Amino acid sequence: MTGGSVAPVMVTATTRLHLVIGRPVRHSLSPVIHNAAFEALGETRVFAALEVPAEAVPALFEAVRRTDGIDGISVTTPCKQSAAAAVDRLSEPADRLRAVNTVAVSPGGVLVGANTDGEGLVAAVRSLGCDLEGARVLLLGAGGAARAAAVAMAEARVDSMVVVARRLQAAKEVAELAGGSARAVDGVDESTVADSDLVVNATVVGMAGGPAPSDVPFDLGGFRPGQWVFDMVYQPLETPLMRRARRAGASVSCGLPMLVHQAAAQIRIWTGREAPVGVMTSAAECFLRQTPR
Repeated sequence: MTGGSVAPVMVTATTRLHLVIGRPVRHSLSPVIHNAAFEALGETRVFAALEVPAEAVPALFEAVRRTDGIDGISVTTPCKQSAAAAVDRLSEPADRLRAVNTVAVSPGGVLVGANTDGEGLVAAVRSLGCDLEGARVLLLGAGGAARAAAVAMAEARVDSMVVVARRLQAAKEVAELAGGSARAVDGVDESTVADSDLVVNATVVGMAGGPAPSDVPFDLGGFRPGQWVFDMVYQPLETPLMRRARRAGASVSCGLPMLVHQAAAQIRIWTGREAPVGVMTSAAECFLRQTPR
């Protein structure tokens, strides 16, 4: 049960299956979040995790085409690019990003790939009360999450975007993808941070079990009151970057709202229904607080 008086959905032979695929995937919160949503909506669906290497994605998708019972797949690292190449059709912005985090199985076994990562970030930031239109953004990172975020924030009409990554060329590629006034820089200093209305960390620095968990990306300083700092990391719920920014008076958030909102967009794609964001958030928070780290 996820709380309240909602009765759990019984799993039967007619229950529709959804998967999250990737490697590693056992840490994923997607089953917790999606099963809470399906239960609250009364959907006869169940969500499970499946460990899949990137090279196995084409074979898996071919099996899905020939199987009746799987309605949707959530795709995580390192399978997003492989999924984009293996589906039958791509929607925007998946085609632009050449990365898929959502697969819908249409009648006849047609696989349609989408990407809800950027939509999830924008929805999360707006839900926190941060206005993206006209904002000056500092984006840290150049991976798949950063690319999706850059495109989505550009479409949300930010005023400017500075992209910084360990490799300048990678940062330039993200800035080019975003277009407009986005630009890449070789390193970042306190004045760059202070001049930003929103700082988005799209790296894994600070993630529990990840690289250099005691550090903050690029040894940042320059945080200030009136500024938002959004860290895509959600394990732990408070990262070293968030603590440093909070001490300087900035408003902060971990990546859990983004995770929930991108999952809510997936629910809409798969069911055509609005997702219970509050239920999904509560389920994730409850799970994270009860799970030893």
